[in-house]
Amino acid sequence: MKIKLFAVAVLGAFATACASTPQPDDNDLPIEPPITDNGGDVVDTTPQGPAEGSPEHFTQTAGDRVFFGLDRHDLSPEARTTLRRQAAWLASYPGARILVAGNCDERGTREYNLALGARRANAARDYLISQGVDASRISTTSYGKENPTCSQSSEQCWAINRNATTTLVGGYTN
Repeated sequence: MKIKLFAVAVLGAFATACASTPQPDDNDLPIEPPITDNGGDVVDTTPQGPAEGSPEHFTQTAGDRVFFGLDRHDLSPEARTTLRRQAAWLASYPGARILVAGNCDERGTREYNLALGARRANAARDYLISQGVDASRISTTSYGKENPTCSQSSEQCWAINRNATTTLVGGYTN
């Protein structure tokens, strides 16, 4: 009788042990090796830079301004390159809307600079449209000489202030 009872207890214990599988703890999980470059140095895989689709991402990847010569509103080859990058960025974010603002240096009358700033903003807008950006996504304004980036009275600052600046105003992801 004791042998039967012992056999039943052993079978019960065996069945109970087989019915449950122990869960692995963190020490049992495989360790992911670090990502290394060709020289064996560990590479930081933390995302760097601004969030994709943000205004900062636009500025960093496409550029936000183009520059003009004195009393000019025609686009230089460098300006066209920047505007092509802007158009490509905008194609990737079809809901984004922009404002193109024309700016001038401090020389000239307020009225003259407002008109010149409008011509600069429109030149940039027209080129973006020629690159496939829907006109309904683009607004323009002119600040003339009222919104300088650089406030010194020097040729270097004047050159910086003669620009059309593109700003995201809506529809982008952030």
